Amino acid sequence: MSTEPPEQPESPRPPARRAPLDRTRVADTALRLLNEAGLDGLTLRAIAKELDVKAPALYWHFKDKQALLDEMATEMYRRMVRDTPLDPGLGWRERTLASNRGLRAALLGYRDGAKVFSGSRFTGTEHAVQIEANLRCFVDAGFTLDQAVRATMTAYVYTVGFVTEEQGVHPVPGERREGYDVEERARRMAGFPLAAAAGGEIFEGYDRQFEEGLDLLLTGIEAKYMGHEGLR
Repeated sequence: MSTEPPEQPESPRPPARRAPLDRTRVADTALRLLNEAGLDGLTLRAIAKELDVKAPALYWHFKDKQALLDEMATEMYRRMVRDTPLDPGLGWRERTLASNRGLRAALLGYRDGAKVFSGSRFTGTEHAVQIEANLRCFVDAGFTLDQAVRATMTAYVYTVGFVTEEQGVHPVPGERREGYDVEERARRMAGFPLAAAAGGEIFEGYDRQFEEGLDLLLTGIEAKYMGHEGLR
């Protein structure tokens, strides 16, 4: 006859603790859902459901959707700076190229990324580090502060606007929105031959378009502010 004590039932494991709900966790979840639903489909209710909380819980951290978009844009910026460090030895032109290429790549990483970024207010001061470095690069090259501000802002607005239009056709890389068939467009606009032929230039080759437009912009900045004297 066995003298071993009977097996005791296992004690139930306590439920896994959820990560605390904070601004960072909410913004991370919102950015992930943005790629699935796009900006129009991104609701506080959907975010709360993903986080397994009630929607009112989000209002402890964000007073409204715009406040959340501000934090999302700030987090996008943090990730951009982390992923595209800039060589402090770059000249003004090379620095502007690198920073705006990095911005475009960051925005293209999210469905409607440019729409989220445009008009949002950064919630921290991390962006001041790069702004200061960008302006210092221009001022050291001979630009006045006013000229440096206009030059950097024009390049920034160009990039955000360009990606907004690009994502209207390609919501995410590799996905083309229905209704942007260049050949069909050309057939419908056959009575306007130049406008019809322009479709291939407008709705195709966005990498080339972006680079050429940025080069035009930088050439114009140099011509207007530095004149025939060249960079000092």
